[in-house]
Parts: sequence; structure tokens; C-alpha cells
Amino acid sequence: MARRATAGRAPGSQEERGSGRRADPARLVAFEVLRASRERDAYANLLLPALLRERGLTGRDAALATELSYGTLRGQATYDAVIAACSTRGLDRIDPPVRDVLRLGTHQLLATRIGAHAAVATSVDLARKVAGPGTAGFVNAVLRRVATHDLEAWIAAIAPDRAADPLGHLAVRYSHPRWIVAAYSESLGEDGVAGAGDAAPAGAGAALAETEAALAASAGRPLVTLCAVPGLADQAELAADGAEIARWSAFGAYLQGGDPAAVAAVRQGRAAVQDEASQLAALALTRVDVGTPDRLWLDLCAGPGGKARLLAGLAARSGARLVAADIRPHRARLVSAAVTGAAGVVVADGTAPAWRPGSFDRVIADVPCSGLGALRRRPWRGSAPSSGACWPARWPRPAPVVRSPT
Repeated sequence: MARRATAGRAPGSQEERGSGRRADPARLVAFEVLRASRERDAYANLLLPALLRERGLTGRDAALATELSYGTLRGQATYDAVIAACSTRGLDRIDPPVRDVLRLGTHQLLATRIGAHAAVATSVDLARKVAGPGTAGFVNAVLRRVATHDLEAWIAAIAPDRAADPLGHLAVRYSHPRWIVAAYSESLGEDGVAGAGDAAPAGAGAALAETEAALAASAGRPLVTLCAVPGLADQAELAADGAEIARWSAFGAYLQGGDPAAVAAVRQGRAAVQDEASQLAALALTRVDVGTPDRLWLDLCAGPGGKARLLAGLAARSGARLVAADIRPHRARLVSAAVTGAAGVVVADGTAPAWRPGSFDRVIADVPCSGLGALRRRPWRGSAPSSGACWPARWPRPAPVVRSPT
């Protein structure tokens, strides 16, 4: 997990002034992203930009909403373990909206430079807004306990001992479920794949260096990469708007900060946010020599449409046409919104296709998978086990917290 992240504060900013008796727009947007992710498995990377535009958030407010949304989702499992240690209730007995508010508050306290008083006070205001005034005292008490220690101290207190249970320790430290840590360890050939409660091999905790590096990378803050739609924009235009030319993709550019919609090509739909690896997968399809004819391409499992957007432009430039298919109507609608030009979008089952065999000259199938390679952008949202939901025995339990009048 990233430590003390980028949500800085300026003298006189809303974060420094603290509670304004109502939830501020940036935190409310972040809450709505968390709620939508929890309730309907929404794509945070699609929902957040739409909410920012709808609410008219720009500049520092947009940056704060982005940091709180993505940062809280990435660190959620770790934050849940901390909240469980600070609450008199088990996680499953905390109402879901209140859990989301506590997660947002915990991220502010443990992973940003927002002051503790402002983080607690604004979270209390948010709780009043989304869950009613009766939740304010509980949220205040829990977050004040969270604020008594920094993230490293909390991890030392709540995570299993690394020597005894290296997988469990890394799961809490890097906010990943244990099965993912075990999968990384096994794939990398590192010793340490012990079940919960089993004794770890001698020295396993110290030996999982590659596993830990992989977990740290997937828990880190991702770089924003743009992709120019062939025929509509190019790297030079993106660079002229402040982006840096990508290292690998001939259509990519890195955005160091700010709102991608501030880039004219993105705002006008001639470029979009797309991981460079996703761009390269699409480009690889075009490098295969299929001979002639080369007129019809298929993107199977195309939702939500990132590869299809790029492939549609590449196909048009080559005199071909792309058909993008997805079995789920709502994902096909996302593809329709992403692609431009003459590309066709259909709802279809790739295992029982409506087209004749051999209809397509090129086919790419980004089939549903574990998603482990995209955890930074689509964080796992499960909670840490709540069985140990108690204040760490090595620390004295604090006296009851009396809610501040503000």
C-alpha cells in the first residue's frame, strides 16, 4: 500500500477548516463510488469521471475525490482490519454505508496528509448525510481510535506474525486476500504456501521477496495512460497537452496528474484512458500476417470497450471493419459508447456464435479472467476476516471517546 499519499492540503483549504456541518462534494462523490462498487460491482474508473462531470468538480476537489475513491478501494482489506480493531462491533454488524464512511476516513488518516481533525470531522459530516445523525458518534469514536497510531504501527498490531504466517502477514499489509498472495507465491516459485493455521516453512517470511514486490506493485497508485484513437488523434497532440510519450505503445501517453478530461482529445472522445498493456494486446493482433483478405476483425468479450476503441481505429485505417461482441447487454452498451466510426457492436455468445465459422480474419478474445493483472485499477473489494475484531491486546484500550461538539 502507498504510504502518506498525494492528497495534500493548503492553508485555509476545506480539509484544514474541518467540519462544515455538511458533507463536502468531493467526499460525497468518493462515497458514492464506494457504494456503487459494493452494491452493483460498478467500474470505479468509469463511474468516477462521470460523477466528477455531473457534479462539476475540478482541480483540487476532483483530485481529492479521485485519491479517496481509488486509494480507499486499494487499501480496503487493510482498512477493514484496522476498523475491526477499533470498533466495539464486528464488521458484519456495521451498516454498509457506515462501513464505507469509516473506510474513507481511515484512508485519510493513515495514507494521506489530511489532518486528523479534518479527516474525522468531515467523515462525521458525511455519516450524518448518508446514514443519519445517529451514526455520527460511532464514526467519531472509531476514527479517533484509528488516529492514535500510524499505518505501520497498525499493521504491526493486526497482521499475523510474518515468521509464523508470511502469507497472512502480506495479505493484511498489502490489502490482498490470502488466496491471491498464495497464488503469487506459487506462481513465482517461492516457498510459503501454507494454509491458514499451518506452520510456514522455515525462513518463508524472509524469502517471499518477489511475492512481496508483486503485491506492492499491484497495491500502488497506477500511472494514468492515455490512448489516442488512430485517425482522430496522435501522440504528438497528447504531448502538446502536457502528457509524456509512452515507452511502448505508439498511441499511448502518460499523464502525470490532473483530470484526463482536461486534455482536449480526451474531452472530445478522440483519446481515452487505457492501460498501456491493454493497448499492446490490441496492437499485437494487428502484427500477425493473415494474408488476404483482411477485411473483418472480431473483438470477442469486448466490454467495456478499451481495446475495441483502439482496434476500430486501426481497422478503419487498414480498410477493415471491426465487430465488437459481448454476451452482456450492459457491457455491449459501454462498447457502443467507446467506439467510433463504422465498427459494429453486437450482443452475442462467443460459445454459440451467430456468425459462420471462418467469418473473421482476425480475432481477439480477452475472456473473463481472475483480473490479478489489473488489481491497481480494479481493486479487490472484500473485507479482511472479522474474527479477530478486537483492540490489539498489546495496546491498552483507550478511554471512551466523547464526541466533539463540532
